[in-house]
Amino acid sequence: MYSAIAQNKRRSVIILIVFMAFVGLLSWLLGRVYGQSLTYVVLIFGLCYASISYFAGSRWSLAVNGAQEIQKADNPRLYRIVENLAITDGLPTPRVFIINDPSPNAFATGRDPNHSAVCVTTGLLEIMNDNELTGVLAHELGHIKNYDIRVSMLAFALSAVIAVLADAMLRLTWFGDRDERDNNNQLFFILGIIAAILAPLIATLIQLAISRQREYLADATSALTTRYPEGLESALAKIEQTGSVLKKQNTATAHFFFANPLKGHSISNLFSTHPPIPDRINRLKEMAKRA
Repeated sequence: MYSAIAQNKRRSVIILIVFMAFVGLLSWLLGRVYGQSLTYVVLIFGLCYASISYFAGSRWSLAVNGAQEIQKADNPRLYRIVENLAITDGLPTPRVFIINDPSPNAFATGRDPNHSAVCVTTGLLEIMNDNELTGVLAHELGHIKNYDIRVSMLAFALSAVIAVLADAMLRLTWFGDRDERDNNNQLFFILGIIAAILAPLIATLIQLAISRQREYLADATSALTTRYPEGLESALAKIEQTGSVLKKQNTATAHFFFANPLKGHSISNLFSTHPPIPDRINRLKEMAKRA
């Protein structure tokens, strides 16, 4: 497990390098027509935007999903379970949020254990007993403990930057000075269109860097923390039966969630970072047999 944590930290660096290489490519293409000065502007903008997105990303992810922070008095049951699990894992107690949505789901966010938050839906609180809820929350705190949240936050921030830069590139290509565009490199026009089309796919690939293995790892962390994999297994079975699709759809934060929050017809499901629930249940059953 400790090697997996180290691997997640290395993956954060790799994602950042790949992102910056793509930003550099977009900047170079812009510089081909609009001059090197614009290249430097785009690079500086990309760095600044990435930094802001990284440090403010957890607040954004909570806000876009309509999460509301609670205190212990607001929901003693939920808060007590989070506190106990944090003590067990040797973590600072994360901030606790609730989303008003009937679908059972949850997610963790933040850039490190000292700046983390866990969020659950009202639907999860309603249908889960204490053992099941503990299993789900132990999974989410597992993401915090294993530094999955840092990788997720990078994916969230960098995907947003790629989308913004690709949109700016497309607009400059279409609405820039026509004479300048015609007199320079016509190839730039074609490359600009291709880059704008490929950007969302590259953003999806960045999210895919948050591999399915991290979900299996968080499930295993939950089982080790609670010493009761049957609780998480039962929670997954309930979610498979009731569905985990949220009313408020947001593809940019979908990879944060405990189970896939997107509708089944969404193209994002083709590239889902969430393993099939039956596979997760089977792995937990195997863990229970070996215990």
